[in-house]
Amino acid sequence: MTRTRLPHAPSSQRAEPHRDAHGDVHDSADLWDDAKPTALLVLADGTVLEGFGRGATGHAVGEVCFNTAMTGYQEILTDPSYAGQIITFTFPHIGNVGTNDEDIETVNLAATPGARGVVLHSAITAPSNYRATRHLDQWLKSRGVIGLAGIDTRALTALIRQKGMPNAVIAHEPSGRFDLDALKREAKAWPGLVGMDLVPMVTTGQRFTWDETPWRWGEGYGRQDRADFHVVAIDYGIKRNILRQLAGNACKVTVVPATTAAADILALKPDGIFLSNGPGDPAATGHYAVPVIRTLIEKKPVFGICLGHQMLGLAVGAKTMKMHQGHHGANHPVKDLTTGKVEITSMNHGFAVDRATLPGHAVETHVSLFDGSNCGLALKDRPVFSVQYHPEASPGPRDSHFLFRRFVELMRAANHA
Repeated sequence: MTRTRLPHAPSSQRAEPHRDAHGDVHDSADLWDDAKPTALLVLADGTVLEGFGRGATGHAVGEVCFNTAMTGYQEILTDPSYAGQIITFTFPHIGNVGTNDEDIETVNLAATPGARGVVLHSAITAPSNYRATRHLDQWLKSRGVIGLAGIDTRALTALIRQKGMPNAVIAHEPSGRFDLDALKREAKAWPGLVGMDLVPMVTTGQRFTWDETPWRWGEGYGRQDRADFHVVAIDYGIKRNILRQLAGNACKVTVVPATTAAADILALKPDGIFLSNGPGDPAATGHYAVPVIRTLIEKKPVFGICLGHQMLGLAVGAKTMKMHQGHHGANHPVKDLTTGKVEITSMNHGFAVDRATLPGHAVETHVSLFDGSNCGLALKDRPVFSVQYHPEASPGPRDSHFLFRRFVELMRAANHA
């Protein structure tokens, strides 16, 4: 077994000790140099990375990915698409703006909260933002998310880029006593995300409506005052900001569980159908979702994002594939082949549509400028389109908000046809 204590943050980048309202010290630079490790990341190949525990105690197994976003760690950690994954942030200063109750992306608060663990470079600093209500460490504990800090995340990122996203166990035990053999066995035995349907862990259990609109400076979130269209959103792990973007574009939104039948969706008399983001292998979820999508695209305008995009690809006859390192961040350039323009986008996916398998009635509309992978498709004979990235942002640039307006225009045109 390889046991590695990766270089941790230099002293110039470490936080001063922080005491919360109860007097508890969260991070102390003085204790890091010689302290006994209290957290481990045990990879499936037996490699052990040592660090210092944050957040919840215990252990969790998942796939390790890296995220290059510089902001929005709370939105990322609560994105249901990260179910089954352990996030390594490449940006070192995570926690500096604290947490609050407004930036949570999980809609179903009773479901899996998102990421299973988080790996950080530097100590969590004290919150410094007027919107902050809680220290990140306490917030992680309350959500049951295990954290590990104090390692060189650049080295871990380089490992992922070279070998792909590994399966691993993240463990936090304040005493520093671990059963390494058991952790190694657990990491090695976990089957990985290929073939895994994680949507049942995150989808809503019942139908509900949504009318909250996007956040505005000085005002916060608003409420919809009119609705021109009715959209049924199928919840495979939907984000709050997607729902806000729909509501902000004059759409009455009805959210339904992932297993809802096509007949029940059409009985709601929607003007359009939205296929949401979500976690896991699209081919696995597609066993029950794809037949529904095939029916819906024959009846109504359809817009899909992320997992919804992948399953739309499956529904029209394409195939999906596991990516080497995936795309996770808020700085991914994507070219829109229909306009020739480049958008900087927010991404979070480890599977992709195989462009070589797209049928003749589907056209590739977007490609990644990082690796050329497929990032969008549209049907030639139907008002149906989807993108692999996240146009709602949260976090990320707002270059692609116009796609929600494009969806609205398709519904308007269908209503006047």
